[in-house]
Amino acid sequence: MSRIMRVLSGLLQTVVTFAVLIILGTLAFYVTVFVVSTGAGLAGYENVSGDFVVLSAALLVVAALLGGIPLSAAPQRGDEDDREPNAGFE
Repeated sequence: MSRIMRVLSGLLQTVVTFAVLIILGTLAFYVTVFVVSTGAGLAGYENVSGDFVVLSAALLVVAALLGGIPLSAAPQRGDEDDREPNAGFE
């Protein structure tokens, strides 16, 4: 019975994490749209089309998300050195 509970707990954790990341990604996108629109206004672009604002905000959000992905493989348990931080999220 405890194995089923562990599987259901892991599934619930995955669903909650997915929902939180979707909400945070949407909020980050709206903030980025506001920043891009305000920045375009400050730069002197008065009649900026909304589709270009959304496109540039989407590119900025995707670049920020992809910037956190480690490009090298994580070291194995016996190979890591405690003095050097790992790549990516910690």
